[in-house]
Amino acid sequence: MNSLPAFDRKIYTPRLLFHDLGFFLSHLREIRGAMRNEQIGKAFMEKIMTVVTAVNGCVYCAWFHARQSEAAGISREEVKDLLELQFHAGASEHEVMGLLYAQHYAETDRHPDEEMTAKLIASYGDRTARDIILMIRMIYFGNLSGNTFDAFLSRLRGQKAPHSNLLFELIFFLFSAPILLPTFPAVKPFRQRQVTH
Repeated sequence: MNSLPAFDRKIYTPRLLFHDLGFFLSHLREIRGAMRNEQIGKAFMEKIMTVVTAVNGCVYCAWFHARQSEAAGISREEVKDLLELQFHAGASEHEVMGLLYAQHYAETDRHPDEEMTAKLIASYGDRTARDIILMIRMIYFGNLSGNTFDAFLSRLRGQKAPHSNLLFELIFFLFSAPILLPTFPAVKPFRQRQVTH
């Protein structure tokens, strides 16, 4: 009897991957502008990315953005809270709506309610709201990439991800392996956290 849990994290399909790559290539200027938006800043950006990662469960992004968050001056305890979606106490009044929207965007699998988007715009204005959404889309790309890599490893253990494609997963794995395999020792604690939650 197979006792391994099913692989249930969001992953890429070929169609969705090429759609996202096309989007990023056509929005490079906007992405550069978002990264320089002083209304967001490094720490807030890392909090947004960590919250989306917490929902999507990418261990590679969790490890990377935990390090980036600490480098941006966020305490280790607050990073832990962000990864557990307990960010209300540590977030500033300016950050709360953006973090709530990031969580909502990920939990609805990129289909946020119009009302939530309207609240985001009301809180930050058109430009900064648009930049926050761009940042969420960027980390979503990272999350699904890491999860798709793990889906192939899960398949090797007999746990196929729903709606997955062996050939696509293999190609994706081979392309990503030089980047992600060396991180295995570092991401181990994040894998253990995933098992216990």
